[in-house]
Amino acid sequence: MKAAVLDSPGPIETGPLQVREIPAPSPGPGQVRLRVRVCGVCHTDLHTVEGDLELPRLPLIPGHQIVGTVDAVGPGVEAVGPGERVGVTWLYSSCGECGYCRRGLENLCDRVRFTGLHADGGYAEYAVVPAAFVHRLPAGFPDLEAAPLLCAGVIGYRSLRLSGVRPGERLGLYGFGASAHVCIQIARYWGCEVYVFTRSEEHRRHARELGAVWTGEARDTPPAELDAAVTFAPVGWIVPEALRVLRKGGTLAVNAVHLTPIPELPYSRIYFEKTLRSVANCTRRDARELLDLAVRMGLRTDVESYPLAEANQVLERLKRSEVRGAAVLQVGVGG
Repeated sequence: MKAAVLDSPGPIETGPLQVREIPAPSPGPGQVRLRVRVCGVCHTDLHTVEGDLELPRLPLIPGHQIVGTVDAVGPGVEAVGPGERVGVTWLYSSCGECGYCRRGLENLCDRVRFTGLHADGGYAEYAVVPAAFVHRLPAGFPDLEAAPLLCAGVIGYRSLRLSGVRPGERLGLYGFGASAHVCIQIARYWGCEVYVFTRSEEHRRHARELGAVWTGEARDTPPAELDAAVTFAPVGWIVPEALRVLRKGGTLAVNAVHLTPIPELPYSRIYFEKTLRSVANCTRRDARELLDLAVRMGLRTDVESYPLAEANQVLERLKRSEVRGAAVLQVGVGG
């Protein structure tokens, strides 16, 4: 099969991903093999390729927003069969036995594995994944539009839940990439007022098109205090700025798998019972709920598509905040 392989991490500008032919994998017990149709491109992929995350194995195939068709099943698989269109998220597997899993927090599992990090991902024509961790996709979403739902959508949905935002409240979104452009649609569906903070004028324009009542940069002061906020930008200095404009008792959820250091935080920024919390990974329940909600509300993703051969260039565009909405690699037949 053709795959974009990472042999050694490095700055994306140096082209660390090499597209080449390698043997196609075969499914083992409890696994299915997908013929990959498309794979979304995520900031986590960028952190992986550049070595910001500890890499448990090399070489590695990144990509964790996979849309594909089951073409082979391993022993013991009965719930899904050849020909079915399914999606794969960042959560590759969890143990199901530890205390976190038993409490419904499989995203915090002691033995969790992630797609495109612990196991090869979707920047390839085939991928092998556990059958218990694939998701049937709604028929109304073409491949390209479905891919961003599998991480940008799912982790964005979890971030909104952890922010505690309630219908009709004021929500702040810091950064406006793939995840935020899904979150704003959900928040608007819930009747929230959304305030967007981003340095990109194009992203501010996009936010206004999707219903933002105000846009500005992270150090700007919005016309009203925020009830809740979510940060998507992987830079720590935004955290004190977001806390500054949060109301008493409000919650700031930090959605980042990698974050630069948070600067010294004056106590006044978090006083009055404000809550600061991180968002870590996702669960299968998050994915099911998000996919159901996407159908009910008619959610739509804005997508830029690229061939697999341009994986390095797409990640470089992502690094420069030049992608409008979400970027998706077109790998196989579909779309």
